Amino acid sequence: MLCPQLRIKLNSKLKKMEAQYIIGIFDAEETMLAAFRRMKEESLEIEDVFTPYPVHEVLENHGKKSKITLAGWFYGLFAALGVLAFLVYTAVIDWPLNYGGKPSSAFPSFLVVTIILTIFSITILSLFTFSWRANLWPSNEKPIFHERATDDKFVILLKREKVDPGKAATVLKETGASEIIEK
Repeated sequence: MLCPQLRIKLNSKLKKMEAQYIIGIFDAEETMLAAFRRMKEESLEIEDVFTPYPVHEVLENHGKKSKITLAGWFYGLFAALGVLAFLVYTAVIDWPLNYGGKPSSAFPSFLVVTIILTIFSITILSLFTFSWRANLWPSNEKPIFHERATDDKFVILLKREKVDPGKAATVLKETGASEIIEK
């Protein structure tokens, strides 16, 4: 007979060990796409899809649209305005220099520096935005659901609590999954 405290500890450990994901592994893109379409038809919520190369149908129909292009556009707008404001302030307002009678507010001379610094700002800020949204930073361990997920296998990941496990396993088997793993 176990004491109540030990029984509670064992039950909590068993709950943590319970499978959280249903993973379908496919050898070919066509079979993975057939499973993807069928799961969408049967309203099974797909958590994520891992492929060795971009599959546009998955990107378009997965329902998770990235807004990083919009963020990049705003980064570019504010970077260009900031660089132009800085150049005008330093060359025209704060420290105007007279180069042979030429005007100190020569806008074309600011364009090259503005374009270069705008591209640089968009690149760096988009990198940080992507890393922040994807939770990528040093010493952050991301789970590996299948060892060959992005090498040569196509993987569909389903969260167990969001789908009916029996229905999901049936759909994966019927559409040609080479492996079905509960992890």
